[in-house]
Amino acid sequence: MLNAERSAVTGPRVQLMATCLCDAFYDDMARATVEVLEHAGCAVEFPEAQTCCGQPAFNGGDWAASRKVVRHAVRTFTGDAPVVVPSGSCAAMMFHGAVLEFEKEPDLPAVESLGRRTWELADFLVNGLGVKAWPGRYDAKIAFHRSCHTRGTGTAAAAVQLLRSIAGVTVVEFGEAEQCCGFGGTFSVAFPKISTAMGTLKLDHVRAAQPDVLVSADMSCLMHMGGLADKAHAPMKTQHLAQVLRDALKNSGLL
Repeated sequence: MLNAERSAVTGPRVQLMATCLCDAFYDDMARATVEVLEHAGCAVEFPEAQTCCGQPAFNGGDWAASRKVVRHAVRTFTGDAPVVVPSGSCAAMMFHGAVLEFEKEPDLPAVESLGRRTWELADFLVNGLGVKAWPGRYDAKIAFHRSCHTRGTGTAAAAVQLLRSIAGVTVVEFGEAEQCCGFGGTFSVAFPKISTAMGTLKLDHVRAAQPDVLVSADMSCLMHMGGLADKAHAPMKTQHLAQVLRDALKNSGLL
């Protein structure tokens, strides 16, 4: 369903799926997402009962447990408003992974319906709302990490388009840009040595481009690579795309 037809965006009301990582570690990314969406003209709602997209159990092979979480998401994100997620990974879970695990379940239509309404933030701004350029200023050389779960979606192209449109931003390319960072959720727990080696290789390529900041649409990837960089005593500044968009507005007095 990665290339499935999406539900049309017909109004300014959106629902925010803040994700587990925002809740536990990255509350500023959720705040930045709200500020960005509001600047784009959206009225943002936050369903209080939300928990998780179900991806950890899905990736771990416990589809029965994952389906319980997805069913809760379906009950929580009701209506027809777009569901915007500051995570390509969690968004892809809703419109791709969840559909796979519900193929033989009677509530597949409800899951598919939610999936069609679910968007990653950059994809929503560019391909849902038609935002072609982002205002403000952000003086930095940015390396943009294309996370694995955004492949086959509009996220990476949309994110780079927005970044390149910001005054002061230079997007620098780096080697093996499509290579995984090694996090993979439960993969990094089950195979820590492989995960660390993959992340270290990724960081080597990023550092070779000498960026001021490493940016991604997935905070899980940033958490993994940022943690590896800190452990190696070679910290690297990381920011979520939403934070860059928010800070560009603030730097120009637009927020």
